[in-house]
Amino acid sequence: MTNSVRHDWQIDEIEALFNQPFNDLMFQAQTVHRQNFDPNSVQISTLLSIKTGACPEDCKYCPQSARYTTGIEKERLMQVETVLKRAVEAKENGASRFCMGAAWKNPHKRDMPYLIDMVKGVKAMGLETCMTLGMLAPEQAQSLSAAGLDYYNHNLDTSEEYYEQIITTRTYQDRLDTLDHVRDAGMKVCSGGIVGMGEQQLDRIGLLKSLANLAHHPESVPINMLVKVAGTPLEDTPDLDEIEFVRTIATARILMPKSYVRLSAGRETMSEQTQALCFMAGANSIFYGCKLLTTDNPDEGSDKRLFKKLGLHPARIREASDEAQSAQLLDEIAEQASPSLFYDATAVNKNNVGAKSAVL
Repeated sequence: MTNSVRHDWQIDEIEALFNQPFNDLMFQAQTVHRQNFDPNSVQISTLLSIKTGACPEDCKYCPQSARYTTGIEKERLMQVETVLKRAVEAKENGASRFCMGAAWKNPHKRDMPYLIDMVKGVKAMGLETCMTLGMLAPEQAQSLSAAGLDYYNHNLDTSEEYYEQIITTRTYQDRLDTLDHVRDAGMKVCSGGIVGMGEQQLDRIGLLKSLANLAHHPESVPINMLVKVAGTPLEDTPDLDEIEFVRTIATARILMPKSYVRLSAGRETMSEQTQALCFMAGANSIFYGCKLLTTDNPDEGSDKRLFKKLGLHPARIREASDEAQSAQLLDEIAEQASPSLFYDATAVNKNNVGAKSAVL
């Protein structure tokens, strides 16, 4: 069993990995995971929608598209002070990375000064920073990098072959170009996709091939299960078998051995057993908080109980702008002594309209 990093995977090779007996696949994925990571450590991020709704794109999974009637309330770009307040709360609740998402095709020039101030402010707190703002021009990527942005999220969503069935307002190459601009600016890449959108297994394999054959593997690979939202074209899509989802996680771990594989959207409807299998398959990153932008997510109390059952713990921060602040936060996470670290969000209406189901 090799632990080498490759960028030349072929479809037939990945298909053979994906469809091997489940126990063999899980053993291989877990072995690769242990060779590269603490098997019981999970990186925790918080995601905030800094600009919601009225997106001109036609992504068929997304309730934030202006083309669909989903009940999403349109909101302008948040004030910098509001975003920083939410980042403080995220840090107090144990997050090591703060992610900010805006429903845009691409950021406008007038928005860039505010985005840069957000990045600088969050970075100064000792948190890793991440943004997803749509497509980026090279100069925009350079500006965000200079401000201290650690990660930029831009998902490929699905295979190149299935892509036009999901999105027509930007091309697959547009997405790849943005990832190139992010790399060229010196930032880390967060890129994955969504499964359960009516695609075939070969499309899931094709998505993983596209990601694994990038010149540099994404440092973070979010694997999202479609969150079906009333009013979107995919609201009646048949559910994807959860074992198929676990196979996708495991194959991603094998193909990209040094990347963080994020168990992302869709956890709210997953059983503890399915999530446990995903962690065993090599998933080692999650979002916590009862919302992912506007999509339901497990409440923090559920995650705390699941972590305790499985013997998992939050990952330590590797990079921070202030080592003293980082050390203090690490102590807080390790002790998990604050009663505000997790709260009961069971009262959240599970039928509320969700948001972008595969943002990160």
